[in-house]
Amino acid sequence: MRRLRRCKIIATIGPASANQETLSALFEAGADVFRINMSHASHDSMREQVRMIRAVQLDARRPIGILLDLQGPKLRIGLFKDRVVKLVKGATFTLDSNPEPGDETRVCLPHPEILRALEPGHTLLIDDGKVRLHVVSADKDHAVALVDVAGEISNRKGVSLPDTEIPVSPMTDKDRADLEAGLEAGVDWVAVSFVQRPEDVAEVKKLTRGRASVMSKIEKPQAIAKLDEIVEISDGLMVARGDLGVEMPLEKVPGLQKRISRNARRLGKPVVVATQMLESMINSPVPTRAEVSDVATAVFEGADAVMLSAESAAGHYPVEAVATMNRIAEEVERDAYYRGIINAQRATPEATGADAIAVAARNVTETLDLKAIVAWTSSGATALRIARERPTAPILALTPNPETAGRLAIAWGVHAVVTKDAHDINDMSARAAKFAFREGFAKVGDRIIIVAGVPFGTPGATNMVRIDFIDEAATITAAPKMEQAAQQQQ
Repeated sequence: MRRLRRCKIIATIGPASANQETLSALFEAGADVFRINMSHASHDSMREQVRMIRAVQLDARRPIGILLDLQGPKLRIGLFKDRVVKLVKGATFTLDSNPEPGDETRVCLPHPEILRALEPGHTLLIDDGKVRLHVVSADKDHAVALVDVAGEISNRKGVSLPDTEIPVSPMTDKDRADLEAGLEAGVDWVAVSFVQRPEDVAEVKKLTRGRASVMSKIEKPQAIAKLDEIVEISDGLMVARGDLGVEMPLEKVPGLQKRISRNARRLGKPVVVATQMLESMINSPVPTRAEVSDVATAVFEGADAVMLSAESAAGHYPVEAVATMNRIAEEVERDAYYRGIINAQRATPEATGADAIAVAARNVTETLDLKAIVAWTSSGATALRIARERPTAPILALTPNPETAGRLAIAWGVHAVVTKDAHDINDMSARAAKFAFREGFAKVGDRIIIVAGVPFGTPGATNMVRIDFIDEAATITAAPKMEQAAQQQQ
């Protein structure tokens, strides 16, 4: 199944979609990757969801990506004697280490690492910013604050700290167990919450040991301050606009979205735009005009993927939401202004052979109006470097590794096919032409460009570009048994 757009769609699984029939319908409507949110999934339900996705993949004979979203630390206040208290603007309110139930003057903050990190002037946000305080004095057991924005707070509400770097790992014991269970189940991507610094990402990559790609969720001001280093070490980025909009002024989020997207693209890392993209479709069969514009902006910006959360997980119209997002992306990519905007964002290539070949492939493709760029890739790196260039022609990635195909499902413009590796130049050309024809990218008489590495089967050895014609031999559609077996492994 060939998509008629380059931007990919991620759909979150939840009560509204956690059955094979709906998952199949979501894929048919346009979902390329499915997200499993471990804030709401048990290990058993996660494994069942992975099983159903792989069954849909087998029926569709197309790689489908699976993104495991880890919960991360949840910072919450303690309990109140009367469950709910009302804080008045200008009042003094203390957060402390005393486990006794709180009242209008104090409450327990059962996170000693926060109390140790707070300093006068730091902001405290409770319940997604509905109540705002600032610290006037602090020690290791108490933080005395003044109420800036009044309101009610109740038991166990979340705490956000936009000014405070907390010396805590993004990986809780639950996250470590969830990660290991997800890796054993065969997920393709792992999204890490609460990233504050590059060391947080390094910790997760050490745990994954290459078994999945690691995506950093950019949702905290501390991550913005170290964005370049975080992008460098991550395999992908997510613009988590919900939490980012809580901890930073809302008016800054659109600019940050562009900054994160462009930093990720500069280094060839997939970037996902997430949160409230078609929020009204949780309860409505049609989105608002503003939501349509929001999705379109992300596509115009060249995001690798746009994501649905509650819309597909708990909404009344999950399939309609995916289909709507699919139509928006297709229409944007047909727009007369789209290509000019995408081209204007191109970054200077790095001084590497892979980047030089990716740029050359894009230039040759556009000069000669070639129908597809066929990239032979083992790790997926070659396809990602070509995707970084945002070429006009689609990218057909041929890989012997089903895991690579699943990870590339999230990458802009990449259509992955699992097949055995090429064994010589003639085989490379013949099968590149065959797959370009079979997958609907070219017809007899068209030309394609092939990017590969010699010797074959050597990761990171991209060193060759070749132009080829699609001839009658490419119309033979019977897949060799080894290719069929490779598809079955997915």
